[in-house]
Amino acid sequence: MSANRGQWASSFGFIMAAAGSAVGLGNIWRFPYLTGQNGGAAFVVIYLLCVVLIGVPVLMNEMALGRMTGKSTIGTFKATGAKPLWMLLGGVLAILVSFFVLSYYTVIAGWTVGYMATSLVNAPVPFKEFIATPSYVIPLTGLAMLVTVIIVLGGISGGIEKANKILMPTLFVLLIITIIRSLTLEGAGAGIEYYLVPDFSKITGMTILKALTQAFFSLGVGWGIMITYGSYLPKTQNIASSSVWVGVTDTTIALLSGLMVFPAVFAFGHDPAAGPTLIFEVLANIFPQMPLGNFAGALFYMLLFFAAITSTISMVEVVGSWLIDSRSWNRKKATWTVGIAAFAVGVPSALSNGSSDLFSNIQLFGQTGILNIMDHVFGTVSMLIVVLTTCLYTGWVIDTNKVIDEIHEGSPYFKTTILASGWKFFIRYVCPVIILLVVLNVLGVIG
Repeated sequence: MSANRGQWASSFGFIMAAAGSAVGLGNIWRFPYLTGQNGGAAFVVIYLLCVVLIGVPVLMNEMALGRMTGKSTIGTFKATGAKPLWMLLGGVLAILVSFFVLSYYTVIAGWTVGYMATSLVNAPVPFKEFIATPSYVIPLTGLAMLVTVIIVLGGISGGIEKANKILMPTLFVLLIITIIRSLTLEGAGAGIEYYLVPDFSKITGMTILKALTQAFFSLGVGWGIMITYGSYLPKTQNIASSSVWVGVTDTTIALLSGLMVFPAVFAFGHDPAAGPTLIFEVLANIFPQMPLGNFAGALFYMLLFFAAITSTISMVEVVGSWLIDSRSWNRKKATWTVGIAAFAVGVPSALSNGSSDLFSNIQLFGQTGILNIMDHVFGTVSMLIVVLTTCLYTGWVIDTNKVIDEIHEGSPYFKTTILASGWKFFIRYVCPVIILLVVLNVLGVIG
């Protein structure tokens, strides 16, 4: 293993970093509005099943592949003898997913910094006006990227691991504070019932597909992140239990986000199916009713920023680790190169919300605006293709038993129980079929 690559210093640090890469704006912003659009508690039940039956096995697969080779995503496919097509769809595409998602994810992270500042001084700017002002969004995008780069420059144990040991528990505490206020609002009981008492008559085929898609987005598989993070694992690390803990942590944050939002939705008479603006509309009502509401609002936007940064640092690491492995660059050169390039590529996304007709009105693949197009192409379709490719590659191209042996090392009970054969069955048959259905749904082939 190259000295430039580094290694995790502790199991807890790795789990916090891996969970941090998975926990992002998708948990706190996306999960609640999808739940509201797809039947409330019934959607939550399906989502939990998807995480347990599909998400965790895929997590184990990606971590094991990374540790087995000790390489970045592209290096992992190359080291296992992948043919060009598998290299392209599994390795190269994963690098592109992390790079291009990083380019627009830092734009959104910058929005949260701006709103944190305006909340502190009690001078909020209307959201649509704020994100359409280049003098706000471009510098804030740069700031978010700078914070990301500084953390990654610290290395695996000194930067990424240390930051996540602080960021993840802090995020959890901030979330709990906001939940407490939401639960104590008058009329919150109806929201709790909507969120926790399932009506299974609301489940449709689309509900299941949406839940599957959100589970993949939320857990961070298909980005090359878990393969890259897995490559820094010592052989003593228990991959099976680590995957479970990452899934539990990530899912807990998503579930708590719903508990923060839906009591307030019903307390203030909002439509739970309002869509992407749901969380902003609801929380705008909560904070003014809290003591020191401007500080509470700032704390919430800080929470969103933490959620974004724990994801962006993993995206930089995916691309940077490839440069370290393939080009023999040092960490400093690789990290700054990725950060500067992604910032430059992200400028059109920063200008795609009203400040530029060219970037705001462009239409492609059924999407309007550069940011939405990038999210659809890389954050949705490409990510799902990488997940599908990785499962097929492990299940049918290389010797699956070698991956099982890798999981077994550090997880002594895994191979001697039904878990190993069950995992093999899911990776070979269940996961690919279900992921393929999601891909076809996203592409509009099936409804």
